[in-house]
Amino acid sequence: MQEHKNTQAGILFLLGAIGFITVVDSAAKYMTADLPPLLLVWGYFLGIFICLLGLAASKGGSLPRLLTTRRPLLHLGRTGLLVLSISLLFVALKYMSLADATAISFTSPLFITLLAIPILGERVDRARWLAVFMGLIGVLVVVRPGSGLASWISMLPLLGAAAFAGFQICTRMLASTENTFATLFYTGAGGLAWSSLLLPLVWVTPEPVYWLAFLVQGALGVGAHLCMIKAFTLAEASLLAPFNYSKIVWAIAVGYLVFDDQPSLNTLAGAAIIALAGLFLMLHERRNSRRAGT
Repeated sequence: MQEHKNTQAGILFLLGAIGFITVVDSAAKYMTADLPPLLLVWGYFLGIFICLLGLAASKGGSLPRLLTTRRPLLHLGRTGLLVLSISLLFVALKYMSLADATAISFTSPLFITLLAIPILGERVDRARWLAVFMGLIGVLVVVRPGSGLASWISMLPLLGAAAFAGFQICTRMLASTENTFATLFYTGAGGLAWSSLLLPLVWVTPEPVYWLAFLVQGALGVGAHLCMIKAFTLAEASLLAPFNYSKIVWAIAVGYLVFDDQPSLNTLAGAAIIALAGLFLMLHERRNSRRAGT
């Protein structure tokens, strides 16, 4: 029964993380009209790092102990994958709608499930596979193959989805040995370091309001990563994978409220399939937990 409660909590934490990330993506799309996407990636991680410095200051003398890590290279690779994923998405958002880019990025759960088998040694049963493919069908309904999205631009969120899957797998690997604050701190510090490499090539001086936006994005990013780390501590990566599809619900809501995007019938139908996939998996896990408790 305790395992069932942990699983439910892990799902809720992941849903919260995805909500925060959607707001960050929406703000990035809005700002791409004035600033280069790669500069926005740097600004996002700058905001995260500033917020983390504030959290670190509150830790006082315990900070060195909290930042101790046995897996520095995994932290470095993990943040590199995250920067790559966000960079590809932000560039795509300059040319694509939020809903289209989000839909294509939903191939990430499939990559996660595939990688969880050889890397994490997780057992992926038929119900989990079915939930993932149900979600993928929902994505195809949204994207509508042949509708014009199959261009080189559409490859950017697809590659970003693969990188994000690797990032989530690394998060699961670190969750077993690292404390939450260390993982979060190295996410911000490593992300800022990686994103600074190309900064001289794209630099333009942002207006003051954008510096404030970077800070707000950073605070949302910290919240998202805290929720994500907690989610992967409580539940298996392959179980959580289908719930990444819930981002389409957030994207539809934000697109309507912020960009006045009217969701098409395909978008609504695909979102419904995606939601049913997550609900199916949650009910399946609940039934398994009850059987195990009897």
